[in-house]
Amino acid sequence: MQLTQSSVGRKIIMAVTGAMLFAFVCVHLLGNSSLFFGSAALNAYAQKLHSLGPVVWIFRLVMLGLFTVHIIFGIQLTLENKAATPDKNVQIKRLKTGFAAETMVVSGLVLLAFVVYHLLHFTVRVTNPEIYVPIEGGHGMVDVFVMVTHGFQQILPVLLYVIGMGFLFLHVSHGFQSLFQTVGLSNDRTLPVMGNFSKLVGLVLLVGYVSIPLLIIFGIVR
Repeated sequence: MQLTQSSVGRKIIMAVTGAMLFAFVCVHLLGNSSLFFGSAALNAYAQKLHSLGPVVWIFRLVMLGLFTVHIIFGIQLTLENKAATPDKNVQIKRLKTGFAAETMVVSGLVLLAFVVYHLLHFTVRVTNPEIYVPIEGGHGMVDVFVMVTHGFQQILPVLLYVIGMGFLFLHVSHGFQSLFQTVGLSNDRTLPVMGNFSKLVGLVLLVGYVSIPLLIIFGIVR
């Protein structure tokens, strides 16, 4: 509780939750990349997750909780920083921090909305019910390869995913750098290097994630 009472404590919570969410995003991308090895590989990965039963949903709820905590404290810290910054220094601060830093709250909220859509699209199966085809002998499990390839054959879902991953790039490109600063691994000399490295990490995630819907809608993966 004492951590939540100070800005330093809230930054530590932001760093910890951010690191955990970043790790999940990386692992999730690795799992999704099994799509490029064919339907058998992706369905085997999905069946492995399906075999974990309620553990998967508990994990998802924990991740969603971490995401919510991360955003709440991010908003609090942003409001505190704005309240402590005189108006005359606002433009100077923006020039120093950059667009990604100034839009962290916006990109975080957009990502939260995207996660909700993603769950409705592929997990809860509320949208596009026509893409859910059961696997023969799969005990009610859907063919995930068919679900994903059919789910990205329309322009709107692809556009939403590309936009969502664009905001992921913005968020990670500054958030990863902030993580290093919070844990004391960055200073004025290494800050530009960390900044470029963070942008590179964000770019890798962007390319990795958007390649899936784009290659599907262009007919390269089918």
